[in-house]
Amino acid sequence: MGKTHDRIEGRLRTFIEEQHIFFTATSPLDGDGTVNLSPKGMSGSFAVVDEQTVAYLDFAGSTAETIAHLRENGRITLMWCAFQGPPNIVRVHGRGEPVFRDDPRFPALLAHFPGIDPTPHGLRAVIVVTAELIRDSCGYAVPFMSYDEDRSLHADRFRREDDESLSRYFEKKQDIATSIDGLPGLPLPLPVMPAPAAG
Repeated sequence: MGKTHDRIEGRLRTFIEEQHIFFTATSPLDGDGTVNLSPKGMSGSFAVVDEQTVAYLDFAGSTAETIAHLRENGRITLMWCAFQGPPNIVRVHGRGEPVFRDDPRFPALLAHFPGIDPTPHGLRAVIVVTAELIRDSCGYAVPFMSYDEDRSLHADRFRREDDESLSRYFEKKQDIATSIDGLPGLPLPLPVMPAPAAG
């Protein structure tokens, strides 16, 4: 029924890249801490960097739980489900790292997302995940659902913000600079968006 893969390649990579939504799961080390599960789905915001590495864009939101958990312990699981076509579920268990705007690696990482303009969405970080275990399973119980289009609401909300006002927005939110459980979250004030890497 299920299979373990050594790398992200071939049909596995194609399946991952064709999905319109995936989910991320993280948790703090504290056994009483809050487990976080987030949907990610903006077209063009996910990339396979190489056979062991994936990345996605972390946009403005009202919390920063994934960032906080990754800063503390790095553990993350990503999951994709087939809502159309043959049933399938793929999970990548690995170690993640938020790469922030002022990190020298940030411009080069952005080059992996040529199909999306991150500016209207208040990009906070690029989350880079190194796979440690790659598994698929049957997905027989996953329902058929159709994709219509991406919502425009996120860009409509955040395109009116510049770096300074976006930083003020984050500073006003209770669970961005620190997580629900009090872990360090998004470093503030938010650094300015760097220029794209020369290509």
